[in-house]
Amino acid sequence: METKPLNRHDSMSNPLVRPANYQALNQPQSNTTGTSQMTHSSSSDDFMNSEANMDPNHQSSGSNGMDSEEQDFAGIGQYDDFHTIDWQRDIARDRMRHRHIIKKKKNSILDWIISGHDAWSGWLCVFLVGLIAGVVAGTIDIGASWMSDLRFGICPEAFWFNKEQCCWSSNETYYDGDNCSNWSTWPKVFINTNVGVGAYIISYILYVMWSLLFASLAASLVMMFAPYACGSGIPEIKTILSGFIIRGYLGKWTLLIKSLGMVLAVSAGLSLGKEGPLVHVSCCIGNILSYLFPKYGKNEAKKREILSAAAAVGVSVAFGAPIGGVLFSLEEASYYFPLKTLWRSFFAALVAAFVLRSINPFGNEHSVLFYVEYNKPWIFIELIPFILLGVIGGIIGSLFIKFNIKWCRYRKTSMLGQYPRLEVLIVTLVTAFIAYPNPYTRLNTSNLIYLLFSQCGASNNDDLCDYQRNFTNVNTAIEIAAAGPGVLKAIWLLALALIFKCVVTVFTFGIKVPCGLFIPSLAIGSIIGRLVGIAMEQLAYNYPEWAVFAGECSTGENCITPGLYAMVGAAAVLGGVTRMTVSLVVIMFELTGGVRYIVPLMAAVMASKWIGDAFGREGIYDAHIILNGYPFLDSKEEFSHTTLAHDVMKPSKNEEFYVMTQDSMTLEDVEQLLRETDYNGFPVVVSKQSQYLVGYVTRRDLTIAICQAKKTTESIVADSVVLFTASVPSPWNGPPPLRLRKILDLAPITITDQTPMETVVDMFRKLGLRQTLVTHNGRLLGLITKKDVLRHIKQLESEDPESVLFN
Repeated sequence: METKPLNRHDSMSNPLVRPANYQALNQPQSNTTGTSQMTHSSSSDDFMNSEANMDPNHQSSGSNGMDSEEQDFAGIGQYDDFHTIDWQRDIARDRMRHRHIIKKKKNSILDWIISGHDAWSGWLCVFLVGLIAGVVAGTIDIGASWMSDLRFGICPEAFWFNKEQCCWSSNETYYDGDNCSNWSTWPKVFINTNVGVGAYIISYILYVMWSLLFASLAASLVMMFAPYACGSGIPEIKTILSGFIIRGYLGKWTLLIKSLGMVLAVSAGLSLGKEGPLVHVSCCIGNILSYLFPKYGKNEAKKREILSAAAAVGVSVAFGAPIGGVLFSLEEASYYFPLKTLWRSFFAALVAAFVLRSINPFGNEHSVLFYVEYNKPWIFIELIPFILLGVIGGIIGSLFIKFNIKWCRYRKTSMLGQYPRLEVLIVTLVTAFIAYPNPYTRLNTSNLIYLLFSQCGASNNDDLCDYQRNFTNVNTAIEIAAAGPGVLKAIWLLALALIFKCVVTVFTFGIKVPCGLFIPSLAIGSIIGRLVGIAMEQLAYNYPEWAVFAGECSTGENCITPGLYAMVGAAAVLGGVTRMTVSLVVIMFELTGGVRYIVPLMAAVMASKWIGDAFGREGIYDAHIILNGYPFLDSKEEFSHTTLAHDVMKPSKNEEFYVMTQDSMTLEDVEQLLRETDYNGFPVVVSKQSQYLVGYVTRRDLTIAICQAKKTTESIVADSVVLFTASVPSPWNGPPPLRLRKILDLAPITITDQTPMETVVDMFRKLGLRQTLVTHNGRLLGLITKKDVLRHIKQLESEDPESVLFN
């Protein structure tokens, strides 16, 4: 296939350059070096400049004013929406900027201050992220607590108090169960009594009405002001941290509406949590603050260092778990996590945890959400039920992912997806209507988890602690005893709550309100764990002579802690849903303060991951990334196929390859090329005789440069030649050329056509490539984009390659 680029001497030629076909390029070339190294042919008639003249500082002389340098163009190096960033180019730009600042450091005091500010700006930025995120999270926690209690009643003396604050503001030193004189339930307000059928009906109706009001407000705010504020946000955060651009996803409106919507959605009693969305909220704060520091605001690769730290802050303020937050960002969220980012993430998470502790939204002396104190160590035989809980967690997690993805896919293609507010109202109505009769589903989900984690003692009056034992002294050791009728009743109610939570969460996760999955998963797991724990406890009570129990359970003290099983079960299900491992174990022992139970947690989480991976390797967040078609190349997956680069590169056989020449295309030719194609960039080659690579130019930079040149230079006309060379040939005939060398990437990543795809995939993962150019014997042959790699992987796995929607 003959290549026919358009040059200034042949205005009738086609401007679309086609390389010689692949078979021809495999033949020996008389004008090549015989190696895969990129070279320029010195014998080419169109290669008018020597190596010396390629110096960017070189100026050619001429009478037409062509000795001036090419102009700078504002906005170069940025990216369009739904495109992938070029990590290598952005990091190189930052290094050049840094060298420039260091070089000027000794010139003056001002330059020295600028250098110091540049060095500390990263630490200052993550400090502000941690500070503001801690305040925002504390405010959200307090607001959600107050509005959740508003479904049940009000504090007449101070309506802004939630139930706990209202009761503690009373002069009473003790109040019976859920009742205190300061707090008025809605039946008490309307009919002045809390008992009877009428009181129950009023409570039921107002519970449902408040839930519908809060949910409709949340959905309306999201739909009207910030569509990106729905969902958990973690799949998109993972994709953004991998180098994808989603304009507005981390903006100020998303931050505001996500924060308000989170409070409303949690208060509506939906089966969701606010902990996952807090990662999105923190990343919004990080994105907004990064624009105060041009080093990060104007460089997408550097900005992702701040966003990685912000993701750690999100988990830190969600659970009061700063170390777990750092590990979550490292294991689950971040794509590029150098040691410098690790230190800054740790610092930011520390600041956020300190601020949250100062606000104390949990109302206790601990900075964690579910602090527990278990007196008894676990015994060796308990590893078996702990591992069993891990197996159950892996199965439930896999089933949840499968059914939730099926429902979300159905929602996208059905009429239901066109009426998101109606769906929210239906889900809320069903949830509230079914949840109220069961006291365990009526409870706020966080309170339910805390109840299930808790150990039975003298002060506990819940049915879960209705054992046939007598407490004569608060400090007396808890004896092992038979379960009373209250425990049996609680078991049936918890079993019904488990079925309800499993089913309703499938339909809730993905609706158009801010919704997280951490708390519902923990709730499902803690119910399973508590039930298994009660079973083990009664087994030890009824058969204390068994060898496995004889050593620990023969003293009469309770040797089994059902609350510990709830904690392990919660970790198992959350691990099965998200496939987190190390970070999850650390979050759980930070969340509960149960450091001595790391081994049971590790055993359950590892078993959960193994079982979950046996049914499907994607966690819920990866599954939603695939569902949405985001170009996410998972660094944890292995590529084991034996294909080569030429099997994947574009163009394939009988396809045109659109490239540009360095000094033979007019402005009219370039604009025609931009009109007729929608590619994100174009390789630049030497000439029509030589397919040797010069560099790569992006479509956006090219468009901006042409528009600005037309506005600022009147002498630029359609016949002006577009030059990507360092200097203008002399003598020059014709209109002044448009010099665009400054927007040309002179060091694009290149590979040969025989490079194994395993190596190519590794390069895309570890270097964060946007595209790589394919050469043969130094001559340009094609290119491979990130989207091409993703499509190729899907083809090899017998999946639909067209499911990758974005570039």
